[in-house]
Amino acid sequence: MKHLITVVVIVGLGAGAYYLWGNAAKSGSNSGMPTRATTAQVIQTNISFAVNAAGEIGPAEQVSVRPEINGKIELLPVDIGDPVKKGELLFKLDDKELQQQRASNLTDIERARLSLEKAERDFKRSEQLLAERLISQELFDDTKTAYQLAKNALDRAQKELAILEERLTKTEVRAPFDCTVLTRPVSMGQAVSGSGGFNSGTEVLTIADLNDMVINAHVNQADVPRLKVNQTVEVAVEAVAGLSVTGVVERIAPQATIRNNIKGFAARIVLKNVDARVRPGMTANIKIPVASADNVTAVPLAAVFTERNPETGQYERFVYVKRGNTFEQRMVKVGVSDFFFAEIQEGLSAGEVVSLEMPKEEREKKARELAGETTQTAGGTKAGAPGKSAPAAKAGESRPKGGS
Repeated sequence: MKHLITVVVIVGLGAGAYYLWGNAAKSGSNSGMPTRATTAQVIQTNISFAVNAAGEIGPAEQVSVRPEINGKIELLPVDIGDPVKKGELLFKLDDKELQQQRASNLTDIERARLSLEKAERDFKRSEQLLAERLISQELFDDTKTAYQLAKNALDRAQKELAILEERLTKTEVRAPFDCTVLTRPVSMGQAVSGSGGFNSGTEVLTIADLNDMVINAHVNQADVPRLKVNQTVEVAVEAVAGLSVTGVVERIAPQATIRNNIKGFAARIVLKNVDARVRPGMTANIKIPVASADNVTAVPLAAVFTERNPETGQYERFVYVKRGNTFEQRMVKVGVSDFFFAEIQEGLSAGEVVSLEMPKEEREKKARELAGETTQTAGGTKAGAPGKSAPAAKAGESRPKGGS
């Protein structure tokens, strides 16, 4: 019984709501709601036409920091978001093993130097004895060879030390420019591989200069001809309401690419006077100015009609200007236009009234002309057409009965 009462209440509420909605719709239709305007006045205004493109903001200089040699992170003094000055330490690898090798190389160099000194003394003595014919040429040649080998050994040990010291300098990685740390995927104590190894080494940090920002935009192929290098564009940042900055087109790709099923060209735009609130990865809307005109005579775009002249084959622009209770067609010359207004260079004056749609008389005229063209295209004139009569039946012929 309770379920039955619930169903009855729901049905009653639904019926009442439908009744109220129907009365409201009827009262709204009879209340004289505003209709779409069919005429507009010719005005003086400014027109600026621009095309839009979207892109992603990123740093002009971004570096993936990887060590040149294998090792283990010993020092990592920076973290994500930290500003770093040029030359400051980013991270340091453990160099204990390399330091031990260096100490061993220094010992080898000292031993090679002592060996060279002894070989040099022997060579000079044998050279003197040979001059006095006290030793044979063979013995002299042996001391000379030993002297050359000692020199080579010392040279080799010094080069090995230089290579090792070069590797030691690579254990410390410093900032190549003033930057900010964007990512830090590793931690202290983690073993990393050098850039000459597998997969170009381990990425320790990503740094970027956030003072110089760029936009990597994808410009539709139809709009690229309007874009030029060194052209100034307006940029609105979606994430920062009300923020508008300027940018300069740095380069335009020579070849088209397809992104989101739209063929276009990659363009790089450099931002000027970057606001501190702008971050990498934000979306930017770019406004590319195409043409502009100040204080010109203009009408809404809907008031301008285009038609092909069958005699010249050229397309002509015209408007319908109000004259009393009727409208007359008038040819005009159109200049700059945007998405709302069109500049009228010739044919209209400010204050005149134009129609936003084709007048009824013109529509009927066009319909009659179209009907006449359709009849001629079909070949011949239909029976009963004005000015024509059906031929009389010849003697002895009978007219067909209606309905067949």
